[in-house]
Amino acid sequence: MDLTLDQLTVPVGDLEAHSKVKFNVLHDQNTLLYEFARSIADEIQANNHANRSTHLIVPVGPVGQYPILVEICNRERISWRNTHTFNMDEYCDWQGRRIPAEHPLSFRGIMRRVLFDRLDPELRIPPDQTHFPDPLHIDQISQDIEAVGGIDTCYGGIGYHGHIAFNEPPISRWWRISADEFKNSKTRILSLAEDSIVMNSIRNTGGNPENLPPMAVTLGMADILAARRIRIYCPGGMWQRHTVRMALLGEPQVEYPATLLQGHSDYVLYMDTETAQPADYTS
Repeated sequence: MDLTLDQLTVPVGDLEAHSKVKFNVLHDQNTLLYEFARSIADEIQANNHANRSTHLIVPVGPVGQYPILVEICNRERISWRNTHTFNMDEYCDWQGRRIPAEHPLSFRGIMRRVLFDRLDPELRIPPDQTHFPDPLHIDQISQDIEAVGGIDTCYGGIGYHGHIAFNEPPISRWWRISADEFKNSKTRILSLAEDSIVMNSIRNTGGNPENLPPMAVTLGMADILAARRIRIYCPGGMWQRHTVRMALLGEPQVEYPATLLQGHSDYVLYMDTETAQPADYTS
């Protein structure tokens, strides 16, 4: 069920009165990305001072926070030696195997280039503490999360049509799943939805969908929703306005997976002023 025109056109100043979740509107994209980076750095630093390990789910999308995070951690000497990261997803080839880390679109490779390898050597996260879903060992990442005692914070963004990680809404003329089934989903392999192929090819392969890996492996909604905190950051601007309004105002539904985060005990969505604007086509 989509939003009404009244919901799509709610002024930014009136959103709080209608929203089903807590949110913050930040001035601009740069401010939002700094807040994202600062939040991760502060969490790791606080746990280091308390002699606790840190367990985070992290995205590739957005990624603009990572250079800022590297600068903060190198400047303030924030060590990642006692941190575990669990990435949300990874692209796969047409046979359901992860693309090589050397592929320019590999999330494993991107994380190394923009974050892990840019931390000063004495601050770097040990390689065996960076976890990515693997289609050939589908339940391993959930077992690794359980082994460290669960996730402190799930950080992420929202994709077109509201997907969290690559938890895209299953679309079939033959079968349907309930919202509860989707919320309890485990790590899975999937073919990318057509809208994701279009959006991601525009942003990553010069608009050529043939150069985009056609499948992915994604952390399930169950592990995301089991995190103690969820922090979602949306700096998308015009293209993300409808999706964000669905996340804030829409009824929980499989068709927009971000709506299924509603009801989590510690969930906050961050957006910049441009993204927060009314989402109807006349704005």
